[in-house]
Order: sequence, then C-alpha cells, then structure tokens
Amino acid sequence: MSKSDKAKEQIAYLKFWLGVMVVTDISLVGWLVSSTGSAPAHQAVGALVAVVVITATGFAVHRRVERLIDALEEL
Repeated sequence: MSKSDKAKEQIAYLKFWLGVMVVTDISLVGWLVSSTGSAPAHQAVGALVAVVVITATGFAVHRRVERLIDALEEL
C-alpha cells in the first residue's frame, strides 16, 4: 500500500470518528437544553463534562485530519 493510500485511509477513518463525536456532542447539548430543570444535578454536570471532553477531542481529531490532508500534498 502506498503512503498516499495509507494517508487517505487514515483520513477516512478519522472522519468517521469525527462524525460520531459531532453527533454525540449535538445530542448531549440537545439533552442538556431540553432537560435543564428535570435532570438531577450530577447528570447535568456529567453531561456538561462529556460535552467539553468530546468537543475538545473532536477539535483535536479535526486538526489531525487537516495535518494529514496537508501532508498528502507532499506525497
């Protein structure tokens, strides 16, 4: 397998997980907005922590995909 093919496969794999993170993030934010008054405090705090962690991880994955795409130009 050539280096460019390997990089393309890595990009595709990371894009899949980035999509999973975005959908999860949107769902958690929607749940937080819709159940602000009815959810126990520990669940709301846990969901808020999860949103922060998933958002930060998604941003890191996005940056990695950008770097891999830039590296494809050099191959």
